[in-house]
Formats: sequence, C-alpha cells, structure tokens
Amino acid sequence: MAESEEEVDVLVQRVVKDITNAFKRNPNIDEIGVIPCPEARYNRSPIVLVENKLGVESWCVKFLLPSVHNKLLLYRQRKHWLDREALADITCTLLLLNPDFTTAWNVRKELLQCGALSPEKDLYLGKLALTKFPKSPETWIHRRWVLQQILLQSSGRSQKDPQSEEERADGEQSRRLNDQLARTLHQEMKVCSDAACRYPSNYNAWSHRIWVLQHMATGNVKVFHDELSSTRLWVSMHVSDHSGFHYRQYLLKELIAELSQAAASTTTTTTSTGVLQHMCSTVAGISPPHHDQANGEEAGEDGRQLSSTALLQLFHQEVELCTDLIQSFPGHETLWSHRRHVYYLWHDWRREHKHQCHRGSNGGSEPDRLENGDEGPLKACAQSPAGLGEDGVNGPRHAGEAMEVDGASLPDPRNSKRLKRGALPPGAPALPSEHGFVSGILDSDCDPEQRRFALAYRKWLDTVIVQHP
Repeated sequence: MAESEEEVDVLVQRVVKDITNAFKRNPNIDEIGVIPCPEARYNRSPIVLVENKLGVESWCVKFLLPSVHNKLLLYRQRKHWLDREALADITCTLLLLNPDFTTAWNVRKELLQCGALSPEKDLYLGKLALTKFPKSPETWIHRRWVLQQILLQSSGRSQKDPQSEEERADGEQSRRLNDQLARTLHQEMKVCSDAACRYPSNYNAWSHRIWVLQHMATGNVKVFHDELSSTRLWVSMHVSDHSGFHYRQYLLKELIAELSQAAASTTTTTTSTGVLQHMCSTVAGISPPHHDQANGEEAGEDGRQLSSTALLQLFHQEVELCTDLIQSFPGHETLWSHRRHVYYLWHDWRREHKHQCHRGSNGGSEPDRLENGDEGPLKACAQSPAGLGEDGVNGPRHAGEAMEVDGASLPDPRNSKRLKRGALPPGAPALPSEHGFVSGILDSDCDPEQRRFALAYRKWLDTVIVQHP
C-alpha cells in the first residue's frame, strides 16, 4: 500500500488514467460503485470494469479523493497549472466519488463554455454520478445549467441558421433541432425515473423533472399526458412516496390549465377548435368530429365540450387510481393526501367553469347543485355533449329542471352528429360518491391508521368543500 507522498502521487495518476481509459474502452458504462476492499491484495489496478459497470476498490479512495481535491483547489488558486485534458480527467474522477463538490462542476462549466467539453458528455457524467448518489443536489443543479446551454444553442441555431435558403425553406434544420430536444427530454425523464427508484422520496429528482417539463415541454399536452400515464405504474409501486404523487398533481394542474385555455380560445375560429379537438382526443381518446369550415360556432361549442370531457376523464381516472390504491394498500397517508388534492382540483375547476357549462346546457338558468351530489349539466357534459343521460335520449330528469314545452324538446340537428361519437367517459366524483367511499372504508374491518385517515378525509369534505363551495 502506498504511504509516501511520491507513491501516492504515482497511484493517483495511475487510477485517474485507468478511469479515463475505462470510458474509452466502453463508452456505454451505465453505473458506478465502490467495491468494498479494505486493502490492496493484488498487484493490479483498483478500477474494475465488468460489462457496463465501473467499480472502484474502496482502499484507494482515501488516497485518490484528497489528492485530486487538492490538485483542483491549487489550480483554482492559480498555484498549479493543469491543461484542459488533465482538468477534464481530474474533475471526472473527483465527481464520480464526490458529486457535491461545487468547484469541480464550476471548472467543467468553464471547459464547456470554451468548447473543451460537450454538453452531452457532461450530462453523461452527471447520469453516472446519480447512479451512486441519486440525491446529489449539485449534480441536479449542474444538469439544469447544461440543459439551459443546450436550449440557448438550439434557439441560436434556429434564429441564425448558416445553411442555405433551400434547407431553411424545407425546415430540415428545425426538424433536427426538435428531434434533438425530444431525445434530450426523453433521456432526462429516464434519468429522473432511475434516480427516484434508487432513493425514496427523492425530491431533487422530481423537482428536476418538473423543471425539465417547464422549460422543454411548455404547452405540449401530449408530453404531459404521456408523463401522467407513464408514472401511473411507478406511484402504484411506491405508495408512500409523496414526491411522486406531487409530480402527478403538477401534471394534472398543467393539463387543466392547457385544456381550459384552449377551450376558452375556441370562440370564433375553426382553426383553433381543430387544435383543441386534437389535444382532447389525445387525452381522452375521443375521435374529433368533422364540421363544415364555415360553421365556426358549432366547432367552437364542440371544442368546449371536448375540453370538458377530457378534463372530466382525467379526474375520473385519477380518483379511480386513488380508490384502487387505498383499498389495496391501507394505512398510507400519501394516498389520502393525494385524493384530497385531486378532489380539490376538481372542485376548484368546477367552480371556475360552472357558468360556462351551465350556459352550454340551459342558458345559465340552472343553479349549481354539485356540492349536494347532483352534477346537473356538468354531468351531462361528462356523459354526452348533447346532454344525454345514462338511461336514454332524454335521460333521468333532475329535480328543479324546467319541463320541455313550446317546442323545447324538438331535436337539435347538431345532436345527430354528436350521437355518432359513441360512449363518452363517466363523470367526475361528487360529494355523495366520496362520502360513500369513506363509509365503505369505515364499515369494513380496516386497521386503525386507515380509519383515522378516512375520518380525517370525511371531516375535510364537510368543512372545506361543503361549507366553502
């Protein structure tokens, strides 16, 4: 084992070189780790490369880490000179062993800005560091900085394209940039998912995932809906992870905002209505109807109906997921908190848009009865854009509805088109259904924790939702 300063320096140089050569031999390394080994037993390198896994024997870490740390500090203090290649190798070794060393990341920022490193190489290094230290805050911060550089470069190339006018006309450069950003987005989602699996309640990973969507997928309903679908299995396997459910709550809020904004914009133009119909069909799986281009009013109304249907489908699916998980995994506070948040999102959205939905159903004359369990026109919007009930063409009559007189029951010619769309998703939850769910939990032979959470949820419904409609 090395003891003198000269022997330590030789050892460190050899280990740094072996790590660099390992990446050259296998550029597909996907995981790093420390191999428990108290002392060197063989006359061989402490760097072990097996398939796509890179390991460092633990006996050399106590020599390697302080040495490269001191070298980097001397360089920053301008007491020791290192060329760019040496800096890249030293910082790589240091960050694989201690990714929370901010100075090393700052040095790599400088190397990246001067062109000595590529953004993809830094993202790859951060990905490897996260396999050993999945919650490293400095690594996530550096990833966001690198992604910002990629976005700036992409926007700069799209604005100042040096290629010929023919290629600009074809949009080839724009397509390449979009493909690159799409690949980067997919890779970031994979990195965040792996880090969340390695460390429970990994707030840093989920926060980074939200940041990526905010900066690289703003307004893209398909991406947000795909994320909502892809994380469904993950949260089902991690029912105590608050961060994962908080991410789903963020996705729901963004989808509600995007669909509501798109519906509000479809007032006169058929073009915007077509865009909304495509978005809603992506979310709810509903085939958009075809209209005459001149009939903008009908297209706008159908756009609003599709938006309401898509949102109600999202709420219904999320509450259904909560129900299954609460019944399958009793006694988890995270599940009850998520159900409370989802229902409040539904309550808030219904409160903001009830007037618009009422006007589409009966001219705004019908009172709001959702707090008492009667969905009224909103239920009609959820079940059929023509206002159909579950039992037939006219559906069950709700208390307080006006009788159909003076030709009011004559069929609307637009309804014949809407009837061809098939069955639409069920409505969102109402207070009676929530109280019934809680009563079913309390009536069953549940454990004390499950009973406590159910009682707290019922109290929340009665104090927040009923008393503050």
